[in-house]
Amino acid sequence: MRNRLLSYVVFGMVGAVFATQSMAGKVLSADTTAPGGSSGVTILNLAEVASENDIADIQVNTGQTLTNSLQKMVEGNLDITPGPFVLAFFMKNGLGPYSKLGKQQGSELIANARVLFTYRLGLFTLYAYDSSPVKGWDTIGGNRILNGPPRGGGALSNARTIISKVTGLEDGKGYTGVQMSWGQMAQGITDGAVDAALLPIALWSHDVTVPLSSGSMTAWSVPKSTFDSESFNKIFKIGLNPVTIPMSDITKTKGLTVYSEDDTFRVAAATGGVMVHKDMDFDTAKALTAAKIASFEKLYQKAPFMKFGGFGDMNPVSNGMCGTNPVPYHPGAVAAWEQAGYTVPECAKP
Repeated sequence: MRNRLLSYVVFGMVGAVFATQSMAGKVLSADTTAPGGSSGVTILNLAEVASENDIADIQVNTGQTLTNSLQKMVEGNLDITPGPFVLAFFMKNGLGPYSKLGKQQGSELIANARVLFTYRLGLFTLYAYDSSPVKGWDTIGGNRILNGPPRGGGALSNARTIISKVTGLEDGKGYTGVQMSWGQMAQGITDGAVDAALLPIALWSHDVTVPLSSGSMTAWSVPKSTFDSESFNKIFKIGLNPVTIPMSDITKTKGLTVYSEDDTFRVAAATGGVMVHKDMDFDTAKALTAAKIASFEKLYQKAPFMKFGGFGDMNPVSNGMCGTNPVPYHPGAVAAWEQAGYTVPECAKP
């Protein structure tokens, strides 16, 4: 029988509500993005393990915009949401999609957020059909690049920043940025609405595998000289972190060429966390975190691309905690991580 997680991923519909079956009696609400991406799989897996361990019934709304979900959660209208840490920074400072809140209200609201565990929402990867005029970073100029969803949240801001740092080009000037909702992206690439995409993907999730059914593609590593430069490393401060992966570890996929100038694939990762309200009780936060920690290997077996998700990474340089990220761990989560043998940095504790 097909496991529940993959059933959710394959058959989940945008906007649908999934309810796990649990005897615990506690009901929690959660938002996430489309079922097939890192955030979708992460939350649906959390709902699954919460059910299996009789912790709670987690009702999951998929196809949501995390910019909105984070605000719902800190306002007390949602229990659990995944979210890029750049959104937490924006909210605290009343910037970007939270500019209407202002700095004071935004700072007060984000103080309600706590992290259960961190993960990589995606690895910002440039990829295109082999028939496209885009043949790598140096040919982005003049072409249509899918760089995120319509609302100016973390993904779009980060993609624009990365392209600017690598190529010197700005959206609307050196190239034409194209925005689509998450659920439309794979089909938009397939239909030829764009020449290439720079998206926070998993290696390799449906954002790549769906378009591959219509033709061969190539994905490019960030050039080493750029990745190591002082200018590029300035982006690794607000919700973006450097990730290097041995080429030998990257899953070989039929029809997909993965290019790097050497034996290392270099990308900027969008880092974030599964966040809850600070008022979630200690025992529930601890139990949810402990169940997730125990599920890592099982998750990788069900969804192999999640092995690049950064689960269990406690290094604040690569997991996005501390620094400009204003959201610490929940006390219950700290207890779960330490009980599992992990060291939680002091800067990440509440």
